[in-house]
Amino acid sequence: MFARMVAQPMVTLAYVSGRHLALVEESIQKYGLPEPDWIIADVGSSIYSRDAHGWSLLAPWSQLIAADWHGFTATDLADWLSGLAGLVLQPDDRQNSLKLSYFVSLDVDRPRLMQTITTRLAERSLKANLIYSVDEQVAIGLLDILPQRASKLDAIEFLIRQQGFVAEQTLFAGDSGNDLSVLTSSLPAVLVANAHPDVVAQATVAARHQGTANRLYLARGGFRGMNGNYSAGILEGMGHFHADALRELD
Repeated sequence: MFARMVAQPMVTLAYVSGRHLALVEESIQKYGLPEPDWIIADVGSSIYSRDAHGWSLLAPWSQLIAADWHGFTATDLADWLSGLAGLVLQPDDRQNSLKLSYFVSLDVDRPRLMQTITTRLAERSLKANLIYSVDEQVAIGLLDILPQRASKLDAIEFLIRQQGFVAEQTLFAGDSGNDLSVLTSSLPAVLVANAHPDVVAQATVAARHQGTANRLYLARGGFRGMNGNYSAGILEGMGHFHADALRELD
């Protein structure tokens, strides 16, 4: 049903992921996912458009966020942050020039670590966006350091403006900690039912605090006999915010 929905001419599909392009493509093939029109990868630090020759990096976005680091790259930042306790660099295939990714021990003093990172970067007049989440399956923290204007939310809003859409025409679906900035924004969003309870709690509290609770829908199952998990949750969110798109399928 999800594949049928996104195949409608009225729908533009973008996959938004913390993974890099090759891993997103691998998942599309492995799980038989519908081909998207856009891929926002690397936690929002890269945007790709699809054309006849494959995927092309959206240069205006890359140029915009690169200016936040004044010509420095993730390799430079890694040198400046070397030796900090609790940080372990993720493999090379999870890094790019505008995204520095670490594993973080769950028992580290995270507020102090974040402040130390911010201070070291500020000494070089750099401002960064620090995005923390937890990989529940292996019980490890994940930290992505991006240019200040780079995040899933910033990339989505840039793409919306570039394509001439407005917030009311969109729906974001997510389930993890690095989705929180979008889930609690002014964009219509659905948190699928299989999300970790901690993410549900954080999103609910933050949306209420920011006055965007009416823009966040928590999938709970029961919609059209489905359980609200994964793509069923996306469809449930579509039924809440954009029922017309689903009625077209009927």
